[in-house]
Amino acid sequence: MKKFFTVLKFELDNYFKSKSFIISTILLCILSVCIMFAPRVIDAVKSDSDSDSETEAEIDADDISVYGICGDVELIDMEALQEFFPKTAFEVYDDVDSMKNDINDDENGLKCGFEIKSLTEYTYYVYNKSMFDDESNTFYEYMLMMNKMNYCMKNGLDVDEFIEVETMQITANEDILGKDSASNYWYCYILVIIIFMLIIMYGMQVASSVTNEKSNRSIEILVTSTSTTAVLFGKVFASVIASIFQVGLIGVSLLGSYQFNKDFWGNGISMFLDIPADVLITFAVFGIGGFILYAFLYGALGALVSKIEDLNKTAGTAQMIIMIVYFVVLINLSKVDGIIIKVCSFLPISSYSAMFARVAMGNVAMWEIVLSAVILYVSVILIGFLGGKIFRNSTLRYGNPIKLSNAIKGLKKSK
Repeated sequence: MKKFFTVLKFELDNYFKSKSFIISTILLCILSVCIMFAPRVIDAVKSDSDSDSETEAEIDADDISVYGICGDVELIDMEALQEFFPKTAFEVYDDVDSMKNDINDDENGLKCGFEIKSLTEYTYYVYNKSMFDDESNTFYEYMLMMNKMNYCMKNGLDVDEFIEVETMQITANEDILGKDSASNYWYCYILVIIIFMLIIMYGMQVASSVTNEKSNRSIEILVTSTSTTAVLFGKVFASVIASIFQVGLIGVSLLGSYQFNKDFWGNGISMFLDIPADVLITFAVFGIGGFILYAFLYGALGALVSKIEDLNKTAGTAQMIIMIVYFVVLINLSKVDGIIIKVCSFLPISSYSAMFARVAMGNVAMWEIVLSAVILYVSVILIGFLGGKIFRNSTLRYGNPIKLSNAIKGLKKSK
């Protein structure tokens, strides 16, 4: 145990004394805080701008846009049209060709035009339509109102009462007794991506550390003073502590600044950050377990190669498993009570993401969560000691990369 703590302390020093680790953590924390404070800053700037604009005069003539209109203009109410286009002056044309010519003329200043063919048909003319051009939709709403007014006049109906009934608001209340899958989907989606990225990033760091020590022969000194199991366990748990520290600090910065600025964000971002405590606990329990499981696997794979350039090819085994699990869980995230994700929630290679997805969006009994956690952590222990043995048998073998299947066969022969 003493040897394990010696390796753990050494590896932790490598993480926390690394400038790249410290700088990236600080920058990500600052970025998280800046993002959460952005609406507050924008609101403050907007308030200053609004207070300044109150002292200005009415809209200048240069701010008025000129639109053309032709056809059966007598069918519409120009005063009502002006209410739909408050910063617009309408110029009536006798024929559509004249209006189209002025739209094509840059010097004329006519931005667009409408040809009214009837109360139920019009044509919108514009030279170059931008992505955010909404003038035709606005005119469409105006024509709808004109048709309603015309209908009321023909049938002796009160226009105000008609519009009041048509636009009557219905109050719809929801009382969700179980899980709100629609609201929980997005933060669950993000958490799956986060744990996937952490396993890939830190797992490769563990594998790279093992391979580097093997390539520069420093592993030969280590194995004479401590056991390979202690070395592997020390490296894995150091990466776990470092990742928890980094992600935890970023998470606290993000969630803390969000709570401080929650009123400025409205409800749009709550689906991503208002995560229930039971989901966070499940994510931590299964995420850490899955992370350790794959870290042991990466460490064992790192011992199979002697050169760092061979690592990606050997580590492809673990990465392939992770990618398959990643896509299977994401594809089935909208049906967490299905058989596929239920099976995945009990497999140690996939329960790290599948089980907390079920907790967040589905119906899971407590015994299922406990059983899955037990299976996961028992598998972690078994993979840890198996990885230690592979590490021991492969440490002093140099040359071409050792296949994982051959390494496992070597364990059987050694017994």
